[in-house]
Amino acid sequence: MSKEKKGLLGLFDRFSKKVTKATGSPVAFALAILIVLLWAILGPVFGFSDTWQLVINTGTTIITFLMVFVIQQSQNKDTMALQLKLNELIASSERASNRLVDIEDLTEAELDKLKRFYIELSDLAEEDDDSFTSHSIDEAKRKHEKKEIEKKKGQA
Repeated sequence: MSKEKKGLLGLFDRFSKKVTKATGSPVAFALAILIVLLWAILGPVFGFSDTWQLVINTGTTIITFLMVFVIQQSQNKDTMALQLKLNELIASSERASNRLVDIEDLTEAELDKLKRFYIELSDLAEEDDDSFTSHSIDEAKRKHEKKEIEKKKGQA
């Protein structure tokens, strides 16, 4: 086991994994409903006092605050693992563009520009007779331009 897995980061990683799994279960949801129902039932007992309201408000606020960090840790790890898996697929495929390997590091504007390219690629692919053909953006543009030239020659 690496030093990181043994240290504070490893401890938090293991903790967040277990907590995320547990809190995403039907049992946790049922327990949360039970707590809220119990709190509501106790309302008349405590005269719907400010303290009675403060108990649920404080409890839910604290739990929400802590869960944000736990869930974010788990989400960050899952996202990174998914990105690495996709990077491996891109890098191992002859037809895939390696320009996409570090796509998560692009700015919002760069992602928008890339999205427009893929929309254009999709539009070009729709015009292709073979629906299972895979192209890079550049290759699709060249094929499309070639078809347009051939079409114009045929009309002349």
